[in-house]
Amino acid sequence: MIRDARVLRAGFVPSEVQHRDAEVNHLSCVLEPVTNDEPADTAVVTGPSGVGKTCLSQFVTERLREEVLDIEVTYINCWRNYTRFRAVYQLLDDLGETLDIHRQSTPHDELIDRLQKYDGPRTVVILDEVDQLEDSDVIYDLHSLPQFALICIANEQEDLYSRLDDRLVSRLRSSEHVRMDRYHDEQLCDILAARAKRGLEKDAVTDDQLYRIADAAAGDARLAIGILRTAASAADRKNTGQITDDILLDAADDARDQIRQKNLDSLTPHQQVVYEIVRKHGPIGPSEIHDCYSSEVDDARTKRTIRTYLSKMSQYNLVEAEGTSRDREYTLVNGTVSSAVE
Repeated sequence: MIRDARVLRAGFVPSEVQHRDAEVNHLSCVLEPVTNDEPADTAVVTGPSGVGKTCLSQFVTERLREEVLDIEVTYINCWRNYTRFRAVYQLLDDLGETLDIHRQSTPHDELIDRLQKYDGPRTVVILDEVDQLEDSDVIYDLHSLPQFALICIANEQEDLYSRLDDRLVSRLRSSEHVRMDRYHDEQLCDILAARAKRGLEKDAVTDDQLYRIADAAAGDARLAIGILRTAASAADRKNTGQITDDILLDAADDARDQIRQKNLDSLTPHQQVVYEIVRKHGPIGPSEIHDCYSSEVDDARTKRTIRTYLSKMSQYNLVEAEGTSRDREYTLVNGTVSSAVE
């Protein structure tokens, strides 16, 4: 019953982005100078998880590449490449500039020097999860080089700025801000219907089931597509020919668990320590978390950084906070979530 599995994958970029015309036009306008071989403003794209920030950025940059031959686009996941070295190395590697660089022994300065001397085509750099960078100098490095156009993707604008120094915050505040809000259920239904039409056999899923998926996902397109993908895979394995309500019920929890596990696997080593402290000792306040954390690591980060870690984990539904800022306590989000597709 699956005709095109690519359409159901989280990283798939459709030929048209639904219900984001204003955001597509805004980001396209920001990057338009690149098509004329001119420097472009930095774009800051923000919004909750699952609203299509990455999809939008990749869609717009792919359209640029269709229009102009001499443009490069590179995507860097800062959750995976969270140090300055890793991020710059990934960029240079994508540009084919690392053939004579030894990853384990090359000094930072040599990488930055190579970046500054790059004289190839103008390049749009997508920094996804940019608030995960442990050293924000990489943003400053790219922001100051006219041959690179920068798209910074984060959940919350203020969370991003709280981690940066004043010189960079000032520059980014004057950049273009593309804000994305959660989808409505009807919008999610349209997105799911388009994916189902291309990816599944006709009548594999009903309109009512798509609406229930949208309702369960609560505005999160990543979760909605994940539920549809998981249900389709289960129906395909069982050779039922269509998604049954029982399959759909199980798929909702399975999709949540898969996303949760992916988020857990993405945590940096320091974030993993913080997560384990909350798991073992929660409910626990931020000061106590930092005390425990500092006793477990050699190069402890500041209390401010730990609060940022907790905010990030909260945004990705790994931990939850109760109480006001003065008496706030953190616990893990229960891994088993009751389904809303019943």
